[in-house]
Amino acid sequence: MELEPVADLPEIRPGDDIAELVADRASLEPGDVLTVASTIVSKAEGRTANLEDYPVSGRAREIADRIADVAGEEKDPRFAQAVLEESTELLIDCPFLLTETRFGHICVNAGIDRSNVPDHDILLLPKKPSESAERIRSTLSERGYEDVAVIVTDTCGRPFRHGQRGVALGWAGTPASRDWRGELDRDGHELGVTVQSVVDELSSAANLVTGEGAGGTPAVVVRDWEFGDHEGSDELFRAVEDDLVRRALREWRFDDS
Repeated sequence: MELEPVADLPEIRPGDDIAELVADRASLEPGDVLTVASTIVSKAEGRTANLEDYPVSGRAREIADRIADVAGEEKDPRFAQAVLEESTELLIDCPFLLTETRFGHICVNAGIDRSNVPDHDILLLPKKPSESAERIRSTLSERGYEDVAVIVTDTCGRPFRHGQRGVALGWAGTPASRDWRGELDRDGHELGVTVQSVVDELSSAANLVTGEGAGGTPAVVVRDWEFGDHEGSDELFRAVEDDLVRRALREWRFDDS
């Protein structure tokens, strides 16, 4: 498998066509996977905002005040309001905000970014990342680059581990996961639970070469990777009824006494 960053992409502005910008700078082949950072997708879709756009509710002020007490520094209730408006469920409200976004992704602060946002205060995640991925894929196909899958990526932490890693928010042209259940291991034992999240693994691999901060490259071409002869699924975000951790968090309260 090869991973090649798409070099020299400009600062993305609202209305920019990411597919066109990538096609002008990368040589794509059938079977390639294009990973695109959600930051540039959001910028192209005009998902920037200013904190003054968020009138503060009582709930947002309460959250900001409590987190400020725990952290020992002032927290902007307008940011808490933005998080609330981008979320369908607030799983943890202190000492940080863990939320479910409107498309099913669970992350800190609804994925709202405050870095690398020229002329605005915050950058929101794409509203529907899989639809964004499909639009990019469709435009690439119109340019003659057919059979190219697209993954919209982000970085986030995970429980029980330090550090960030790449994850998929949306995808098009490839299943989200491949199902090994029913296949045999090397000792002839049937696999009963193994479902591999390939869009997350490709996102993490791409994140190794995109970089972070001011020197980051927001698009990567993954080549010579094959899904293989496996069943596929587009289920990525765990359903509430099957998510024991989420159900436990609904009963958990932070004790700062």
